Amino acid sequence: MCFTVTMTRPVDRGLATGDFDAVYRRELPAMIALATTMTGDREVGTDIAHEGMVRMYRDWTRISGLERPGAWLRRVVINLAIDAGRQRAREARAMHRLDAQRDPVEAEPMSEPFWRAVRELPERQRAAVALHYLDDMSVAGIADVLGVTVGTIKTSLFKARRSLAVTLGAEEVDG
Repeated sequence: MCFTVTMTRPVDRGLATGDFDAVYRRELPAMIALATTMTGDREVGTDIAHEGMVRMYRDWTRISGLERPGAWLRRVVINLAIDAGRQRAREARAMHRLDAQRDPVEAEPMSEPFWRAVRELPERQRAAVALHYLDDMSVAGIADVLGVTVGTIKTSLFKARRSLAVTLGAEEVDG
């Protein structure tokens, strides 16, 4: 008697180990946009997006088995962007303490007043706005990525919109 043993592994939405290239091509532009929005710097945003992809690649065997590997990647990119912002703030404080002069010619990577105002929001609000408006994610999807409740995201988006309306001089709409 001959038995055939077939080994199968759980398939995550059709993702297999070799599908990293497809995920990379599909997700990289969105990750660059997300990181650029979070940091305000296209070059830093690109570096962060690539770092997120490297981290995903290094652990692809495990990550490809997750229910939503894209959510994992977004969380990593958001964390890296937040870390980059903190690092930049520490460097600025150090430069100020040393009384060093800053380069007077700093190009603004994104000239839109809206995105400048978004970068001034608290971290969670900034992440929620970026995911909602850049990645077109639902409130539930954002909550999943950030690891918080739907109510927290609704509150974050409400507060972000209110702050942006005040900052940009728009009239607040009741509702």
